[in-house]
Amino acid sequence: MYKTGFYTHADCWRHDMGQGHPECPQRLDAIKDRLLVSGVSMGLTEMETPQASLSDVELAHDRMHVAALRGMSDRLREELAAGGPEHAAIDPDTLINAFTWDAALRSAGAAVAATDAVMAGELRNAFCAVRPPGHHASRARASGFCFFNNVAIAVKHALERHGLKRVAVVDFDVHHGNGTEDILSGDDRVLMVSFFQHPFYPYSGTEHPASNMVNVPVPAYTRGMEIRGMVEDIWMPRLEAHQPELIFISAGFDAHREDDMGQLGLVESDYAWITQRLVQLADRHAQGRIVSCLEGGYSLSALGRSVEAHVRALADL
Repeated sequence: MYKTGFYTHADCWRHDMGQGHPECPQRLDAIKDRLLVSGVSMGLTEMETPQASLSDVELAHDRMHVAALRGMSDRLREELAAGGPEHAAIDPDTLINAFTWDAALRSAGAAVAATDAVMAGELRNAFCAVRPPGHHASRARASGFCFFNNVAIAVKHALERHGLKRVAVVDFDVHHGNGTEDILSGDDRVLMVSFFQHPFYPYSGTEHPASNMVNVPVPAYTRGMEIRGMVEDIWMPRLEAHQPELIFISAGFDAHREDDMGQLGLVESDYAWITQRLVQLADRHAQGRIVSCLEGGYSLSALGRSVEAHVRALADL
């Protein structure tokens, strides 16, 4: 039976970076509500979402980074109990609260658990509706709303724990996945393909990328049909040649034309088309195995509709 897993957890709602922050718990409400109203949730297999082990997190992250984040979280909890502040800032845009540590472990744990399930044949593919997102988290630094790099952790888990020889990472967020590139650059077992608005935060991805990075910077106001052409002409030949045994997706939906965090022009049908192309690729080379993890997407209505389109394509609904 063709089964698509759905991973999320209540801990992912409890991480909060303050009133008005675009990376808010309501993002997950928008996704769950849309999947419920559309009936898509009935076609998914809801799965348990454990916390990632520190040994898995440290496959992708420096031990000092992990320890520093845990220490910062512990101090914040103690200060909050004594009437202190609710948040502490890592950078102007990236804040932690008393629940961020648990949410970050749960988000990474979803990606790892989904990897285990598709490798075991329990699921054909999976979508992880988790936050905080991950693709700006580098080996030794949290930034851009991200603390642990969920996809990079799962990639390292697939390579080191499952012994895979070739995996692919596909990143279609409006922002370059600089953290994922930092962690995976130069590892020829991994092919990472992405498009991203440029010049734009984090102002990276164009300076001499490693041979296993297929970075496609695009100008503001690029529309979906142009993106589809780039996927077909640039991504797909490299992905076909790599023959991945498992495909990971950093699924950011902030390239949608309604999302004011960027200035690209994708719509739901573009996300469905990209996902369908990746499903076809996975069927040819990876026994259908795909693990997709939520990254960006901040216009709540557009986010819900785009995730619906993405998950419909994954689940063949």
